[in-house]
Amino acid sequence: MELNASYTSLVAVGDSFTEGMSDLLPDGTYRGWADVLASRLAVRSPGFRYANLAVRGKLISQIVDEQVEAAAGLGADVVTLVGGLNDTLRPKCDMGMVRGRLEEAVERLAPSCKQLVLMRSPGRSGPVFDRFRPRVEALFALIDDLAGQHGAAVVDLYSARSLTDPRMWDLDRLHLSAEGHRRVAEAVWQTLGLPAELDWQTPMPATALPRWTSRRTEDIRFARRHLGPWIGRRLTGRSSGDGRSGAQFDASTGRAFWITPADAENPGPVTGWHRALSPDAAVGTTETD
Repeated sequence: MELNASYTSLVAVGDSFTEGMSDLLPDGTYRGWADVLASRLAVRSPGFRYANLAVRGKLISQIVDEQVEAAAGLGADVVTLVGGLNDTLRPKCDMGMVRGRLEEAVERLAPSCKQLVLMRSPGRSGPVFDRFRPRVEALFALIDDLAGQHGAAVVDLYSARSLTDPRMWDLDRLHLSAEGHRRVAEAVWQTLGLPAELDWQTPMPATALPRWTSRRTEDIRFARRHLGPWIGRRLTGRSSGDGRSGAQFDASTGRAFWITPADAENPGPVTGWHRALSPDAAVGTTETD
């Protein structure tokens, strides 16, 4: 990995982890680590371009079928791919299929960019995650293997104790909080060979645990509002991402598009960026004046 490198474009592929849930902004949209990373990269590279194609709830086959070709066609400097975890958390999971589709994604994306980034997603302790831990770790072993074969970088979030802190997670206990996303952005930033701006693995300061009754009340609220619906979707094959498209994907044309800062000197959050290509421009077309 080139140290202190400069990157002019980023494409993010995956599910809710990359879409940005639950880093909620005042306007009701999600930010997330990929948006944070894009904003930071843009400060270093005038004319920086970005596309987030990730959609919540997507399984690896959906990611490959709906996002990978569009991402590869953009010819980005950096592509991030995080997928397969939703498959491992289903009641039934064909790990052979997951392996095959993930291999397909990596084989298509690696030659299309200067640097492909894969991840070992952060883990949690608890009965739900522990039940599927062997599958999850099998997925991560595959990711390490594919990275070695194709020259991809791996961001190891799974072994980071700092990300097991409940404060790194939203109330649904499934998606990262704003602080969790900020630390993931820093982890990817450092993996890309860029100078550290914070120690993302440093644990947060200790705080007193809530009382037992408060914890049990919160457990009941979590089960009713989040765990029950989550289990129900998996048992029925439904997804929170049904009918959704990525933020920079035009479902009507089946094409991805770039966004770029309106002010190259002061990129700001990606919510203020504008579309770099016309709606009718083909994926991979160079930016027009």
